[in-house]
Amino acid sequence: MRYAVLGTGSVGRTIASRLDELGHAVTVGTRDPASTLARTEPDQMGNAAFATWATAHPGISLATFAEAAASAEVVVNATSGDASLEVLGLAGADALAGKVLLDIANPLDFSAGMPPTLFVKDSDSLGEQIQRAFPDARVVKALNTLTAELMVRPAGLPESSSVFVSGDDAEAKAAVTALLTEFGHEDVIDLGDITTARGTEMLLPVWLRLMGALGTPMFNFRIVR
Repeated sequence: MRYAVLGTGSVGRTIASRLDELGHAVTVGTRDPASTLARTEPDQMGNAAFATWATAHPGISLATFAEAAASAEVVVNATSGDASLEVLGLAGADALAGKVLLDIANPLDFSAGMPPTLFVKDSDSLGEQIQRAFPDARVVKALNTLTAELMVRPAGLPESSSVFVSGDDAEAKAAVTALLTEFGHEDVIDLGDITTARGTEMLLPVWLRLMGALGTPMFNFRIVR
């Protein structure tokens, strides 16, 4: 499959490298490829400059958001939640039309410091906002309830855990579920339509406090039934 991963941060890099490892064609999308490659300092999270990472992953291409989305069969939104709508707008509605859009972003609001709150909740979600803004895309919310490394390598935990999918299009959810299974997830729960993304996005305040209590992001939820 041809994937576009929108976002050059740690989440985008982790998703892109795992897709490449699994044999998929991957293009990472960014605002300005030349500027992205010209940076030499670590990012605000301490990650190495993108050019350093790209050198270690020669099979992964870098392009503008629009170019990456246009060339892909599946688009992954790995941007920060507060930038997602803008970035997807730069990718272009036409480039997203008819495609599976895997949205893993969360609506985190850091304006009041840590821990962040949510800028949308209860009666709406970022997943729904994206679906409304791009009605011809087939949005599936998934993988937003665990850290990036466990998104793509769930065997990093000693026991199996659960992930969720939300979306209006059954075929799109099936495609995302197949990808999650390829990543190694064994318990993929279909919550229903895109409005159910409210629930998984509102897990983030709990997740953040668990990370603080446990001192590590290497954990996940397990639904026992």
